[in-house]
Amino acid sequence: MGTDARLSRQRDTVGAPSGSHGRLVRWILLCVAVTGGCGAPITVERTDPLTVHRELTSSVLSTGELSRSTHNVLHRWNVHKRFDESVPEAIAELHQAVVTGAAGSDELVALSELSFFYARKTNQPTHYLASVVYAYAFLFPGEGKTPPDPFDPRLRLAANLYNRGLTQGFAVADEVVLRSGTFPLPFGALTVRFDEAGLRWGDRKLEHFVPVAELEVEGLQERYRRSGIGAPLAASTSSFEKDRKLRDFVGKKTKVPVTAVLRFQDLHRDLAKGDLAVMLEVHDAYQDEHVVVDHRSVPLEVEPTAVLAYTLSQSKVWDWELKGFLFGDLLPGFIVGDPQGKQRTQMLFLHPYRPGRIPVVFVHGTASGPGRWADMVNSLANDRELRERYQFWFFYYETGNPILYSADTLRESLRNIVDHLDPEQQDPALRQMVVIGHSQGGLLTKMTAIDSGTHLWDQFSAKSIDEAVLRDGTRDLLRRTLFVKPLPFVSRVVFMATPHRGSYMAGNRVAHWLAGFVKLPKEILGVGADLVTGDVSAITLSPAGGFLSSVHGMTPGNSFIQALSPLPIAPPIAAHSVIAVETEGVPQEGNDGVVEYASAHIDGVASELVVRSGHSVQSHPLAIAEVGRILKLHMATTATASR
Repeated sequence: MGTDARLSRQRDTVGAPSGSHGRLVRWILLCVAVTGGCGAPITVERTDPLTVHRELTSSVLSTGELSRSTHNVLHRWNVHKRFDESVPEAIAELHQAVVTGAAGSDELVALSELSFFYARKTNQPTHYLASVVYAYAFLFPGEGKTPPDPFDPRLRLAANLYNRGLTQGFAVADEVVLRSGTFPLPFGALTVRFDEAGLRWGDRKLEHFVPVAELEVEGLQERYRRSGIGAPLAASTSSFEKDRKLRDFVGKKTKVPVTAVLRFQDLHRDLAKGDLAVMLEVHDAYQDEHVVVDHRSVPLEVEPTAVLAYTLSQSKVWDWELKGFLFGDLLPGFIVGDPQGKQRTQMLFLHPYRPGRIPVVFVHGTASGPGRWADMVNSLANDRELRERYQFWFFYYETGNPILYSADTLRESLRNIVDHLDPEQQDPALRQMVVIGHSQGGLLTKMTAIDSGTHLWDQFSAKSIDEAVLRDGTRDLLRRTLFVKPLPFVSRVVFMATPHRGSYMAGNRVAHWLAGFVKLPKEILGVGADLVTGDVSAITLSPAGGFLSSVHGMTPGNSFIQALSPLPIAPPIAAHSVIAVETEGVPQEGNDGVVEYASAHIDGVASELVVRSGHSVQSHPLAIAEVGRILKLHMATTATASR
């Protein structure tokens, strides 16, 4: 064979592989083409931690897409493709795995989320209720079985799916209708028995339940949510009896924070059968904070801030503010005891009276109303320690009326309520009352805690009240308003931005011009007429004295404010001051835009806090924290005294 022939064969062998070697080379070239090279098939890339966190924690409730844990279950059971084609079929296959015992807690959470996902797409209550069933089965595996680890993020996901599924499963339009009945499930039926005993709230019936978890709240500085299980709702109320002798002092429009709970008896047994019998309960969030499931105390989900905001958004208290300043006998009140009597009280409660809890009474200022305490109450009522020891009451009044007259109304309201609620004096907490007043309300508050003797009357007359020529009705009113004793059930008072020596704003011409439009009650007008036509030589009251409008009464130099300011708080009542100063520099030289520090400061208080704030200091977080501190101090001292 020649040299050219051998070279030709060598080129063929090298340039055109054949047989097994050729196939290997072609396979390698194909892999390179498909994979794009020889790089690793698994990679990582550094990115923003927030992006990774969102991916790992997102769920159908936060993004509308399934969580990573549910995707893992779909992949593990090889039903992810079926899920893309038919969500109900994927759910049914996982459900069968659960009831046969082939699957466990992972699949229960996935089923709950898948059911909620499908319910949102189809708006079918059936699947919302199925989500509730699966979530409950995960959260409460039954006696003898290990509950979810508290650090397992799926525990909170399952609880939220239970809460939202329960809300949507019983939703009709904008309300949640709680009722007994049989409801279809994708795998059977849910027979619900509603416990109507939970509808009683004091002497009222709970009704018209509105979901509040999805409400956006504006106007309150803080939003509180107590995490747990159940559907958080706001309930309206109606009276069981139209002619009620027992007054609860709760406004007709007040909304009650409640939580609906669907309780299963033996879910894991009944899940296989498909027929589930359950109890539907509603719990008053003021009374119940936990339920017992599987011998465990489980917290209830509550949205107190949203319910408070919902109440105030529909309340008439805002309309009262200006009307209450201009019209002296316009505001409504409760009649307690004999309707023919005149035991009228102007007090609102957040909830019916609860024996054993100390009343905190809030008294608002001029051209204001109970709603201005919202931020403070929202914060205090969501401090568990305070919530369990106190109940919150609100005094409302016609703020243009003379301060003496409004203070008398406050004292009478409190006396009537205490006598009405506890005539046998069986509740010592009712007699440890704390009264908190803002601005003019602070002056009214002071008059619950002083012994005036004849000091106030002496500013009005050179004769004794028995010697003055007056009608009996006028004499009685003057005796009530000018001869003041401390209320025996008030044990602590708090003054907030209170003009103890008057307000410089009350002394300007515009304020007095506005005060000229105030319509005083007929009772007050009668007193004025008696003072003018009676024994004139005995009356030393100046034209700008205490029985003109509140603006005149708070004018610096007014005879009433000069007489009231030096009177000390009667022992053993404790007093505290919160003084607002919005100006820079030395607080003692400043003011809050309405009241000077020098006017708000009084000697003899247990504590004084200066807050850099405008006049509406009752909404300032530092002022709220100070009131919380004072109330906890009060708890400690009253507990010590009772031992």
